[in-house]
Amino acid sequence: MGAEYVLIGLILVCGFYVAWNIGANDVANAMGTSVGSGALTLRRAVILAAIFEFAGAYIVGSNVAKTVRKGIFDPLEISNMYPPNEAPFILACGMIAALLAAGTWLLIATYMSWPVSTTHSIVGAVVGFGALALGFDGVLWDKVGLISAGWIVSPLISAVVAYVVFGILLKTVFYQRDPVAAARRVAPKLVFILMFVMTGLTSYKGLKPLWKNWDMNPEDPRFVLVVVTVAVLLGIIGFFVTKLSLSRTQPSPADTKSKKNPVLDADVSRSLAKTIKHLQRVRNNSTDEIQDRARQLLIDVESLQDKALDNITTNTDSDELRQVEKIFSVLQIFTACLVAFAHGSNDVANAIGPLAAAYQAVSEKAIIAESTTAPWMLLLGGVGIVIGLATWGWKVIKTVGEKITELTPSRGFSAEFAAAITILGASVLPIGLPISTTHTLVGAVLGVGLARGINALNLKTMRNIVAGWAITIPAGAILCMIFYFILKLIFVDSGWAVGG
Repeated sequence: MGAEYVLIGLILVCGFYVAWNIGANDVANAMGTSVGSGALTLRRAVILAAIFEFAGAYIVGSNVAKTVRKGIFDPLEISNMYPPNEAPFILACGMIAALLAAGTWLLIATYMSWPVSTTHSIVGAVVGFGALALGFDGVLWDKVGLISAGWIVSPLISAVVAYVVFGILLKTVFYQRDPVAAARRVAPKLVFILMFVMTGLTSYKGLKPLWKNWDMNPEDPRFVLVVVTVAVLLGIIGFFVTKLSLSRTQPSPADTKSKKNPVLDADVSRSLAKTIKHLQRVRNNSTDEIQDRARQLLIDVESLQDKALDNITTNTDSDELRQVEKIFSVLQIFTACLVAFAHGSNDVANAIGPLAAAYQAVSEKAIIAESTTAPWMLLLGGVGIVIGLATWGWKVIKTVGEKITELTPSRGFSAEFAAAITILGASVLPIGLPISTTHTLVGAVLGVGLARGINALNLKTMRNIVAGWAITIPAGAILCMIFYFILKLIFVDSGWAVGG
């Protein structure tokens, strides 16, 4: 019995360890852009993230977690390959090793300030265990390949969506002669779209485990009709509330002391864009000295246009733009809170799924295809996420919010909104591609930066992040193999647990 108690103790400690590291690394997905844009202070971001992540993890959570949540291998195969008295402890050692491996890799990544995928970390760890316990053929490599493809596709999709969203904002708000009036016109429409998207995100991702527990099918046309109806109603309410609140807010007097004028910068930018087209035509249709001079002039004019665009979107001295960004900061905070809720409700299972499987294997001395997740497990995961966020989450928050590209509330909103659209699309459409919240958000921030030109990006930071993504699955697998070998040697090969 002594070995069983030690194993259960390890299971609880390792489950908390992974949850702590999820909070330290993954929660930056929801709050990094809000801190980087100045919409929230770090302290307020931590408080809001703690509330919504914990609510998602504990209130919804994963009410029924599969033994191997991502279907990397069939756990019942362990019963066929090992003696009945050893098989449950083999699975328990493997799940503990997976928790240790995923937690350790997340710890390393957080120390390096790399935002990496918690899901990919646990998948890599489970792959390592499956390969050792069942052999190379025992791992469902097509599933692993699909998950690996997700880290490439999801940031690309969100980057494109963010690029388009921010581009629309530039044209409809920042490039207008009166940006404040334009923002007042656009904001109610944005709120309608935002309420529609976030209602869908909350229904199909944030509350997905709850629907499964209640035997509800989100693909049922009646369910879809209810969600769409609620989304439209909330969107209409949000539209009129926003319109009314903005109409009651009196615009501040123009900042006459500002040395920069966003309205003039917008006019200059449009004029320079026309000049660039004319110079490109001259360069393409001329030769020799004229072509060389046109090429040099083109470089100079493009540089001037970049400066004008930068003034439009970064000039915080302008009272007009401060008012515009204030509107977007409210939208960004709202979006970040719901993304945090959806994240907590789903990703807590990365810690609790293996924990539940290992706990049930040890306590019942049997391998069951599905293991029930007790409320205390969700509480353990939720508390671990909150503590991890509060103690060390600032490192990755600063990377996402400050080190990829310079963010303002409008840019942060564009990134959060694009990530929400991408995640919702993957949750609703039967595309079969796993979407990483981390990769999606980082890709969206990248897209917002690209909308301002390649020079707006910190390419060194992006190189480090992509390198961290590339080695996450193999790192998790290798670490799990090492931990599993040690645990199996102690508890199974020695006969301690089996004999107990």
